[in-house]
Amino acid sequence: MNNSLSDLHRIVIIGGGPGGYEAARAGRQLGAEVILIEDAGIGGNAVLTDVVPSKTLIATAEAAQQVSLAQTLGVNFSIAGKAVRPRVEIDMKAVNKRLMALAKSQSDDMLTTLKKEGVRIISGRGRLDGNHHVIVEPTLGGESERIEAKTIIVAVGAHPREVPNSRPDGERILTWKQLYNLQELPEHMIVVGSGVTGAEFASAYLQLGSEVTLISSRDKVLPGSDMDAAELIEDVFRRRGMNIMNKSRAAKVENTGSSVRVTLEDGKVIEGSHCLMAVGAIPNTEGLGLEEAGIRLTESGHVIANKVARTSRANVYAVGDCSTAMPLASVSAMQGRTAVYHTMGDVAAPTRMRNVASNIFTAPEIASVGWSQAEIEQGLVRGEIEKVMLDTNPRAKMQGIREGFIKLFASIGSGTVIGGVVVAPRASDLIFPIAVAIENRLTVDQLARTYTVYPSISGSIAEAASALHQPID
Repeated sequence: MNNSLSDLHRIVIIGGGPGGYEAARAGRQLGAEVILIEDAGIGGNAVLTDVVPSKTLIATAEAAQQVSLAQTLGVNFSIAGKAVRPRVEIDMKAVNKRLMALAKSQSDDMLTTLKKEGVRIISGRGRLDGNHHVIVEPTLGGESERIEAKTIIVAVGAHPREVPNSRPDGERILTWKQLYNLQELPEHMIVVGSGVTGAEFASAYLQLGSEVTLISSRDKVLPGSDMDAAELIEDVFRRRGMNIMNKSRAAKVENTGSSVRVTLEDGKVIEGSHCLMAVGAIPNTEGLGLEEAGIRLTESGHVIANKVARTSRANVYAVGDCSTAMPLASVSAMQGRTAVYHTMGDVAAPTRMRNVASNIFTAPEIASVGWSQAEIEQGLVRGEIEKVMLDTNPRAKMQGIREGFIKLFASIGSGTVIGGVVVAPRASDLIFPIAVAIENRLTVDQLARTYTVYPSISGSIAEAASALHQPID
């Protein structure tokens, strides 16, 4: 079947994750004909197998931890008037059932929204046939369809990277997509990889009650993160009983039937009940016909896209984890809208990666935005640094928060806010005022003059801003 271009601007989107979803909605908002091709379900990995289920698991882990925290605040438990020491027991089957149901519900809601807005959704796999046609292979079989498009948006995401001698089997050696099949809480979870994914799951399973060993090839966990934040979270992990093995690499992971055996490059062997391989992601760009269509890729297979998500072909855009942008759902969604605004001739503000707020959902969380302390110290930008520890914050004391800090960076001379780091429970929310200040070029004085509630954790943001005040000569 060969569809010809209609009078409308036809946009064909391959992939229904956050980027594809937002692109589809933006396209309909601007009056385009939109066709979205997705083979797994609307929401993609972010909703079905990654962000939504993983953060739901982390929320469950936080709830379990609150039981222990309650006693330190003077909340005791009793049965028939007798004081008891609470024991948290995790029903892993129920936890996973709930989080997968929640993920499906979110996907269904997104599907309903797209249908209401008039997006044509095709269940299948799409590939480019040149830069103006997409061939669709239906998921359930049947004839392929060749669709002509004025604009093509590639939003196919990524999948877990696998390494030789450590192939996931879905039973004891797992990727982050396979964790939700577990029927019981792992007795001893070995996590290979100390980046964001590895650190988040190591933190969650530790809170749930598993013994956890984290294998890191670097000097510290979370390489690339703020140094103070990484040191703090590693200290918290160790004090809570996590075994962290720095400067170590896994050479082989084996399923023995009743356990897993991880052999390190130095010959040391670690045994546990399960192993999570958190060693990065690979873009889902293979077999899409991108290079044949004249679209440039990196050596790793990521589509090279500019600040409005445009590729080396003027009418083809790439968004999300399959592109060279930051692999964050928020970035993917913003790129999706930006790509459509650009191709439709609407106002398309280039995505400024420097202004993107990111969060690591460990306990405590780590959020950051803007320039980093390392970049300031390297002389890449002239800035001043102020750090306020949360153990001095009255609200933190009330809530039993003992670890964390607010760090703010300001430009020397102008006092403009250029960056910040928050290490605290709900840092993902607390980073927002700093991100707003950066996006709108506010000064530390303007931030400090904004009223905060007393007592509140956000009060420490204003405190840091006040400390960076630069008096008039």
